[in-house]
Amino acid sequence: MKRIEVAAAVIEDPEGRIFATQRGYGEWKDWWEFPGGKIEAGETPQQALRREIHEELDAEIEVGELLRTIEYDYPAFHLTMHCFRCQIKGQGYTLLEHEAARWLAPKDLQTVRWLPADEEIINELMQ
Repeated sequence: MKRIEVAAAVIEDPEGRIFATQRGYGEWKDWWEFPGGKIEAGETPQQALRREIHEELDAEIEVGELLRTIEYDYPAFHLTMHCFRCQIKGQGYTLLEHEAARWLAPKDLQTVRWLPADEEIINELMQ
């Protein structure tokens, strides 16, 4: 089975809300996820996350603690996803790849349809 390793940003604002992005392409179009992406050769997960957030959101982030590494089997590949607590530096973001984005309070996290691998961390964030 193909293996993919990614880094994901669990971005929080000062009010404790979590940033969610909606995929605008591919098999999982319209599902919600934490922004981030594939780790390239020679990158640490933190370096990949900074690069991906800049590419996807035209934003700079501060990467904090590793919350959890999730292992998940999708039908076509095995995903290893390193989830880091993050904050956006400076003012705002611009959606360059996603269809939509929302800031969600922990109690509202299940109001969107999350990608299956992301659901594990969602359950933890709701507690």
